[in-house]
Amino acid sequence: MLRILRCGFFGLTVLLGLFSATPPASAAYPDRPVHWLIGFAAGGPVDIVARIMAQWLSDRLGQQFIVENRTGSGGNIAAAAAINSPADGYTLLFVAPNNAISTSLYKKLPFDFLRDTVPVASIMQLTNMLVVSNAFPAKTVQEFVDYCKANPGKISFASSGNGTSVHMSAELFKVMTKCDMVHVPYRGSAIAFPDIISNKVQLIFDNLPSALEQAKGGNVRALGVTSPQRWPSVPDVPAIAETVPGFESVGFYGISAPKGTPSDVIETLNKTVGEALKDPKLIARLIEVGGIPKPMTPAEFGKLVTDETEKWRKVVEFAGVSVD
Repeated sequence: MLRILRCGFFGLTVLLGLFSATPPASAAYPDRPVHWLIGFAAGGPVDIVARIMAQWLSDRLGQQFIVENRTGSGGNIAAAAAINSPADGYTLLFVAPNNAISTSLYKKLPFDFLRDTVPVASIMQLTNMLVVSNAFPAKTVQEFVDYCKANPGKISFASSGNGTSVHMSAELFKVMTKCDMVHVPYRGSAIAFPDIISNKVQLIFDNLPSALEQAKGGNVRALGVTSPQRWPSVPDVPAIAETVPGFESVGFYGISAPKGTPSDVIETLNKTVGEALKDPKLIARLIEVGGIPKPMTPAEFGKLVTDETEKWRKVVEFAGVSVD
């Protein structure tokens, strides 16, 4: 009898030890560094905002948020890497319009973004800005359209990759103005700017943070923003819609995670990002780079991504573009 009790006690001790040795993956999250994958090159607008947020999250949560640049395929290399990572909250994905656009633009993606990811948090909204080489003769959007029509096929535009909002803003502009321009994709807008400055490529519809930095530095000339009205942080730059009625391309930045990521991890991240977007210093920094902070619940951000996916599907069909 004593032997049976001893065996029973030993078994119970082992069982309790197993439970205590394997806490949930989300316990005390985060308890080690978090890797945040972004699909574009260092120095570009996504990278700038990611590093601003990563520093804030690192300081607040006590673990380093490491920004990793996985460039190529319009951000899809980073998306695939994130989706194929363990769903434990230690690999996140920087989400932008390229993820919504790629769903319909790319015909052979190895994943379904809406199915294979979960929304975590919205960071901000932003516009794109049409900037041209200083050597380019047009000083206004109308002069740009007139010059383009007088020189079909002789103007080239850069993008940060196929399927980005930078690319699709230009495709939408081409369709709505009947401008014939040649697309030159890069692995990020930061890489493209030397060629724009030297007039190898004449223009880009870049995300406002990097376009504004280049325009303020006198390296390029700003002609218009892609939001339906003038953007608050650059009120002197006209909206392209003032010349091309109905033209609109407003983007978003946020965070998603692999499907199956624990809900308490998502809640922790969403709450912390929400706190960041109330910090006056961080708000000022985002506004400085041209963004408008937009905190949302995971459900609200998920609806935004779904709605943007449908919106850009219509634009892709309207523009008649695709990538194999």
